[in-house]
Amino acid sequence: MKRYTLALDLKDDPALIDEYEHWHRAENGWPEIKQSIEDAGIANMEIYRTGNRLFMIMETTAHFSFEKKSDMDAANPKVQEWERLMWKFQQPLPWAREGEKWIIMDKIFELNTTINHHHE
Repeated sequence: MKRYTLALDLKDDPALIDEYEHWHRAENGWPEIKQSIEDAGIANMEIYRTGNRLFMIMETTAHFSFEKKSDMDAANPKVQEWERLMWKFQQPLPWAREGEKWIIMDKIFELNTTINHHHE
């Protein structure tokens, strides 16, 4: 498993943020979108929000690549429809390149402790 973290902003409008969250509740999500995520090799995906900033954690299988997912998405009309709908709520980060949405974040710190109880 490989983990990626990504960020994107929503438009700073409480009504749009509420509607974006509505579409991301399990009962409102599109099954075709969930399937496309799984088919791309994404085993787990979580999205968190603070204010209008979104933070995504993706855990992927060994055969996942952003290029492959992009090609699959481009060939899937339902994914294109979903992305058009989502763009109503989203806005690029100030440092995004033209047309870039979710941006991969750089890990700058990690604390990984293993407590060993075998010391006598």
